[in-house]
Amino acid sequence: MVKDTFFANKHFINCGGSYLDLSLPKVMGILNITPDSFYDGGKYNSLKSVLAQVEKMKGEGADIIDIGAYSSRPGAIHISEKEELNRITKVLEEIRKRYPDQILSVDTFRSGIAKIVVRDYKVEIINDVSGGDLDEKMHELIAELQVPYIIMHMKGNPRTMQQQTTYNDVVKEIISHLGEKISQLRQRGVHDIIVDPGFGFGKTLDQNYQLLAHLHEFQILDEPVLVGISRKSMIYNRLGISPAEALNGTTAMHMQALKSGAKILRVHDVKEAQETVSLYNKLRGEEIKYTDQYR
Repeated sequence: MVKDTFFANKHFINCGGSYLDLSLPKVMGILNITPDSFYDGGKYNSLKSVLAQVEKMKGEGADIIDIGAYSSRPGAIHISEKEELNRITKVLEEIRKRYPDQILSVDTFRSGIAKIVVRDYKVEIINDVSGGDLDEKMHELIAELQVPYIIMHMKGNPRTMQQQTTYNDVVKEIISHLGEKISQLRQRGVHDIIVDPGFGFGKTLDQNYQLLAHLHEFQILDEPVLVGISRKSMIYNRLGISPAEALNGTTAMHMQALKSGAKILRVHDVKEAQETVSLYNKLRGEEIKYTDQYR
């Protein structure tokens, strides 16, 4: 029997000794320092532009900033671990000097990168698009480091995932897959796990909408759910527009995700996402007060 699904998830994750309260949804700002990401590739290709974007996201209320040096868009170019590390450490060094208290996440599937960024730059969260499938050492390392770990669902790798979109039941299969990952991590003693259904990663447009329509079902995993749909093809292809024009559609989908229990929104546009969260919190508070009134 599943518990009251809206409140099933635990509310706190341990970020470097301080606790991030997820009883109210949080916003994770995206910082891609890659030349080929689908929306902002090449936009932050200098230290000056990176720091300006960090300052902007902080000012707009980013609870977490997620830094990625390896593009995971469909068909992305593979780069070496050395190149990924070179890109990310230069940026982390400067961000930590200027913003020592900012909660940082690093988007990497490589345990070698994860180890260095946590050990040397005090990164609080590791965001793994493969959930450990692309590096067999990752789960062991996360257990050793005891940092919050985001496990995303993806079939194959970024170069092959869109050729692997066959499911009997996309929602049930992804929940089952993530449930197995959670069990493996729990057996290793990992405490703070966040799940990501992986919108756009090995899914068709229709499958992405099926996932969003049934996002509430992921509460059965009893872990916080992260949603990353910002400016993605499921929005701009459906509307026949470009990623640059997809902010309005993104905001609409963010409200749906929040209503279905999402605890973290991973976004390109922090200000607009925080406004959506604020309106959602007000709406949810009024719903709770009204329900309590008639109990």
